[in-house]
Amino acid sequence: MTSPAAQHLLDMDEVVIDPACALKVPAPLALRRQVLPFASLDGHVYVACLNADDTTALEAVQRAVRMPVHPQPAEPESLRRALNRIFGSTKGVATAARTRPRDSGSATERDEEGAVALSDELLQAAIVRQASDIHLDPDEKNLQVRFRVDGVLEQFRLLPISMHNGLISRFKVLGGMDIAEKRAPQDGRFSHRFGPTDQAIDVRVATLPTKHGERMTLRLLALQTESLTLERLGMSDRDLACFTAAIGKPHGMILLTGPTGSGKTTTLYAAIRRLIGARALNIITIEDPIEYNIRGVAQVEVDTADKVSFTKALRSMLRHDPDVVMIGEIRDRETADVAIKAALTGHLVFSTLHTNSAPSAITRLIDMQVQRYLVAATLRLAVAQRLVRKLCPRCRSPRVLSEAEAAALGHKSATGQTVYEPAGCMYCANRGFVGRLGLFEMVPMDESLARRVAEGAEEGNIVEEMQTRHVPRLVDDALEKLLAGETSVREVLAAVTVW
Repeated sequence: MTSPAAQHLLDMDEVVIDPACALKVPAPLALRRQVLPFASLDGHVYVACLNADDTTALEAVQRAVRMPVHPQPAEPESLRRALNRIFGSTKGVATAARTRPRDSGSATERDEEGAVALSDELLQAAIVRQASDIHLDPDEKNLQVRFRVDGVLEQFRLLPISMHNGLISRFKVLGGMDIAEKRAPQDGRFSHRFGPTDQAIDVRVATLPTKHGERMTLRLLALQTESLTLERLGMSDRDLACFTAAIGKPHGMILLTGPTGSGKTTTLYAAIRRLIGARALNIITIEDPIEYNIRGVAQVEVDTADKVSFTKALRSMLRHDPDVVMIGEIRDRETADVAIKAALTGHLVFSTLHTNSAPSAITRLIDMQVQRYLVAATLRLAVAQRLVRKLCPRCRSPRVLSEAEAAALGHKSATGQTVYEPAGCMYCANRGFVGRLGLFEMVPMDESLARRVAEGAEEGNIVEEMQTRHVPRLVDDALEKLLAGETSVREVLAAVTVW
């Protein structure tokens, strides 16, 4: 063990907890002695504790994690909250020790107990790590368990292949799937309860047969909507004012564009929360799947059997007198037609499109054979969005932007300016990043631009118009946040391209 490097009390509310460390310690030990291993750094495991001189507890932690430990005195209330989040519910708690079934009972019973404990542990670890997905990938000898965190896959654990069938069967049972069917893809879902308040999280399950057995992906649908505010998305003051003005209009259509996983739906939920917080509205959404539950909003989930399609639900929805309509995605001409008509008849319509930029949203609608004059009359705002990881402000490392990097960003004049790289510290679980923020590009449809679209302007003409008006592009917003030290060059270059 090493002695604490500093005497100040650690605020655990500001720390990203690594479940690979935390869940190695038995819950009774952690709760009784108020100790929590939370990060592995420089060959040591950092342990939050109330008393750094409690050698008995720290030695027990060291035996559990099998690495030297570094005690870090923590603020008592924040440590209590962290322990409750991880170990507060015995239903959701599983430790490495619990994955070993009891000696009593038949071999089948022991296997089932081991699979149940392991499935609970993986779900708990994913929730602690705030993962969006769990990937179970088998090969000849191992079952690889990975989490997708902030859009990036992280290795969590490598399990022996002997645990594959039991774990897959356990999740199939939870998801209401056929455990005997191993040659065809399957889908299911279940609800998992965790935490001191016994919260429920929805989990979507999908299997796919591969050469070495079934692989499985579990999607953990988001829980909290309180944090879904426009101010938290990373919009600049300029973009926030533009977006707020657009959603404040009584009717019209607002489109968000970008690839899968770029945060479009999250932005739409934040807009809906802003609207229902401002005045009484009848809001109906059509989603596939419902990712957040929002109180006071009628949310319709598209049925995989096609009993409830986007178009069918949208046509029925308009008979329920909505003020605001959210369509998960405009996928075809029919959905586009109904959305346009809804916007024309006094509804505020939110939706998404899979295009690369905000101007291309306009041409995508026209490609769907929506009349130009209808696009000009209904579209209020087109937004392009990407997500990048946020640098940990405590350990980011400064350096100079190279000429090649500046050229790749389309801003050679930025050569030599200070940018930052990830490093890794105990606050960010040695990752260098904490959370994500959005990059945005907004094209408001004013009278002048609407006239140009109606008269036949193509995407290139709209881009020229934006440049004439000095409307920031996606790469401009990215560079601004890069120079502010909020993200790294690699993150930006992976997310945006220059027109």
